[in-house]
Amino acid sequence: MSNDKSRFVVSADWVEKQLGAPEFRVVDASWYLPAQNRNGAAEYAAGHIPGAVFFDQDVIADHTSSLPHTIPSAEFFATEVGKLGISDTDTIVVHDGPGIFTAPRVWWLFRTMGAKNVFVMDGGIDGWKKEGRPLTTDLPEPAPAVFHTNFNPYAVTSFEEMRGIVSTGSKQIADARGAGRFTGEEAEPRAGMRSGHMPGAKSMPSGTFSVDGKFKDLASLRRHFEETGIDLSKPVVTSCGSGVTAAIITLALHSLGHENNTLYDGSWSEWGSREDTPVVTGKD
Repeated sequence: MSNDKSRFVVSADWVEKQLGAPEFRVVDASWYLPAQNRNGAAEYAAGHIPGAVFFDQDVIADHTSSLPHTIPSAEFFATEVGKLGISDTDTIVVHDGPGIFTAPRVWWLFRTMGAKNVFVMDGGIDGWKKEGRPLTTDLPEPAPAVFHTNFNPYAVTSFEEMRGIVSTGSKQIADARGAGRFTGEEAEPRAGMRSGHMPGAKSMPSGTFSVDGKFKDLASLRRHFEETGIDLSKPVVTSCGSGVTAAIITLALHSLGHENNTLYDGSWSEWGSREDTPVVTGKD
């Protein structure tokens, strides 16, 4: 891999060469918004990368939360990924449909739970199919594995912490929702939710980090933060609609060597649906 690209992002070419290697795991983390009219599980069943397992972001989640796909407990995560045959010491490559969309969230989850060798595949399954790479409908039957968790609580920001960050300005806030939702000009896709953003947040729409499903090079990512007004020498908290695409910004930060960042898991689903949280509209 060339050094102008993220060390956490791998090419489809590289993945194809590793298929079948011991302790190499491919994870399909495709998930879609209703408006996209796509079904990750159905597409996986119709043809997936040989050996790939399907990671359902709504199943491997905290079901006691009223919010969508909230981070699960370390114990539940370990049990579920163990069933998928994934150990914390494996080399894990996560992909989604279009590339750099929902895979970074699962990359972040694996890392937050203690896995060290976790990557995102450039281009997604859409790129893989377009390039005519191998597909199978055979369902893998992975031998159960043990995933030893080493949960990093600092990777996750709670609602109470977020309230403190907004009121004190102690961390920069990067919001991955689309520009229209950020300014409040577009309605939220979830009913009963206010439009706009947290005071002090900066708009960094999730789609601005990639081109044709491929992650931008490091210089472009760095420039994007600078132009947005985010100082990479200071702490950042990432947010989005429901905590999934915020991880694209998290991936970009870690790619640039920025370690002092955290993801607000409740994101706008939580903040925008409450009556006691400050919301502002407009570009700033």
